[in-house]
Amino acid sequence: MVESKKVDVLGETCPVPLVEMRKAVRKASPGDIIEVIGNHPESKEEIPMAVEELGLELMSLDEDGDQWVIKIKIPEEDRRGRR
Repeated sequence: MVESKKVDVLGETCPVPLVEMRKAVRKASPGDIIEVIGNHPESKEEIPMAVEELGLELMSLDEDGDQWVIKIKIPEEDRRGRR
């Protein structure tokens, strides 16, 4: 079953948003969607780079003022070496 997981890191600064995103990725199953919600400008840049490095799919990066939402999909063919 595909799940959508929210990771709320509003008010957190580096490295917390990236660390929390990675924790959620480790717990996720193929096909799951992770939604990271934050407002730290550097994390908005770092998380998409980490998504690419991890072989995940960056679905969207939406901004509303200082706040941003990054949606990440765990590929069905899990490139992290798990099934």
